Amino acid sequence: MTQANRSGGFLRRFAPAILAAMAALSLSACGINSVPTAEEEAKAKWADVQVQYQRRSDLVGNLVATVKGAAKQEQDTLVRVTEARSKATSIQVSAADLSDPAKVEQFQQAQAALSQSLGRLIATAEAYPELKSNQNFLELQSQLEGTENRIAVAIRDYNEAVRAYNVRIRTFPDAIGAKLIHGAKPMTPYKATSAGAEEAPKVDFGA
Repeated sequence: MTQANRSGGFLRRFAPAILAAMAALSLSACGINSVPTAEEEAKAKWADVQVQYQRRSDLVGNLVATVKGAAKQEQDTLVRVTEARSKATSIQVSAADLSDPAKVEQFQQAQAALSQSLGRLIATAEAYPELKSNQNFLELQSQLEGTENRIAVAIRDYNEAVRAYNVRIRTFPDAIGAKLIHGAKPMTPYKATSAGAEEAPKVDFGA
């Protein structure tokens, strides 16, 4: 068998596998696979943001109950925190809503309002020595600090995933598949809606 015949036989034998590999590379290069992968990554990061905000909401409910027992006269502040918590938990943004800036902003504003109300509640509690020595209050303080830190990390990770996705659907060659096949729309990053809203409420009572 000549060298040419051997080469021809090799090509015929492996041609389907070679074509399949080339097709896969072509699809990947046009964003067929990479765009939905990036989209799912951003959605997963958004789920992490929601989990941490829900954890904060649960802690705030316990905090309100604890303060209510030691500072009964602070009803106005307690009512405001309770109302802000209720509004924040009532506004939900699903993964399908992440391309709607108005819905994301509504969620952001509700969470920022709760942050502000929580900050006022904690500042008010400073005037009550009984709270400073309340073990339950101190434990909630520690958990809130940790949760606020986790919220900040979750938001940072979500914004990075959104940035990567938005860049991918706008740049060649992924933009081809993003537009023609997936109908991809930019996702909305999460940002602070009021001064200092991105910072954890101060819950350090010190010595």
